[in-house]
Amino acid sequence: MHSLAGTAQADEADAYHIDRPTSKHPPGMAYRYLVIFLVLCLFPLAGFTQSNSYNLNVYPDIWYNDVDGVRIGGFVLGEMEGEFQSGPHRLDAGVWLGTNLPDLPVSYYLSFTEPILNKDDRLNEGNVRLISSVRTGFSFHELSVNKRWQIGFDEYTFRELNLSFTRQKMFDGAYRPYPQLWSDNWKSLAEIDFKIGRNFEVGRFLFESGVTQKFGTNSFTKIDLEINQQFKLPKGFEIKLRGFSGYISDRAAPEFYYGKSYRPAVEWLQKGISRAEGTIPQNLLDEGLIHLTGGANMRGYAIQELKELNSNPNPLNYQFVGVVNTEVEFPNPVNLLYRESIVGDFIRFRSYLFADAGIFYRDNYQGTPDIILDEVNQSAEAGLGFQFSVNIPDYLGKDRGFALRYEIPFWLSDPAPGDEKFKFRNLIGIGAVISL
Repeated sequence: MHSLAGTAQADEADAYHIDRPTSKHPPGMAYRYLVIFLVLCLFPLAGFTQSNSYNLNVYPDIWYNDVDGVRIGGFVLGEMEGEFQSGPHRLDAGVWLGTNLPDLPVSYYLSFTEPILNKDDRLNEGNVRLISSVRTGFSFHELSVNKRWQIGFDEYTFRELNLSFTRQKMFDGAYRPYPQLWSDNWKSLAEIDFKIGRNFEVGRFLFESGVTQKFGTNSFTKIDLEINQQFKLPKGFEIKLRGFSGYISDRAAPEFYYGKSYRPAVEWLQKGISRAEGTIPQNLLDEGLIHLTGGANMRGYAIQELKELNSNPNPLNYQFVGVVNTEVEFPNPVNLLYRESIVGDFIRFRSYLFADAGIFYRDNYQGTPDIILDEVNQSAEAGLGFQFSVNIPDYLGKDRGFALRYEIPFWLSDPAPGDEKFKFRNLIGIGAVISL
């Protein structure tokens, strides 16, 4: 996720700033007027009655983080009548108030999508999408062109191409669980993403690739590649494989670097549960008891990595990662019970053995001249896991839901100093490591 944000006149700093903020409420006047203007524009939408051709559906919303406190508000879904979020003029907008009344108490999100190609064929639609958001201390604005190709009604056999230009700035580090992973200047980025999905007889296949280029001062390039393959076996057994490789050039902004267990910090903003400090209790993160999926996904190393983030103002993350994640699922009576009920198509309880292995490289982390490294690290792990997931597909049939995991990474090849390779460790995971 990247963004096109804010005022084009904003100058980029010559260096990245990662100091921990001293106040929970840093100045935000530059954003207050933009938010107030959008609030005045969006709230009247909630009072419109439904017309014969366009529907506006309003829903309440409540969330929590440590800076905003209880965040209350609502969101609006706009669509042409009878189109089910697949026609023209699609709107998704929300406005919230932080009851702690921080310096910027009102936040917003706005997404508008307009089909431009194959307008009457939602399976092969092309569209232009505008996103603008100022929330949880992050200003994010994006303009993208998106195209999907799908044959028939098999939602798992498709191709997608996305081109985007974004502007973004982290302006309030008080929201960040680990502000040392962040810079605080404006960034202009261009991104191209391509996906291929196939539904083979042996199981599903998914390939994803992305290239991001930052322009201006301290420019950098980031490349991600991911391959997932499922193999269905007799008697309820299943093998899932995931390969992930990521590279970022020298002197990039720290929020784009990779961890061994966690995704780059900028990608934490993609999910509400990890968007701001306090939604997940911070002590659980600091102790490494919570694993958020993405990136290298070496789940067993979350404990030592997040403890380092809690204690080290300059954590040493990675410029290149290459990882293979493997899960071997075996049948269990709870999942068999779900399959025989009416909810079996939406709820699943998995039990599996997992093994992960990767190579990690870092050199001149985050462009800091006095930290010069040339280090290659190889790590592996194995363990036992259980996953409960709920999936309700969207109008295109694509997966939409959540997964909770309890995992026991009982072996690490490269444990923390003084720790044992074989040891009982327990971990709660949010999101599926291999989501096929």
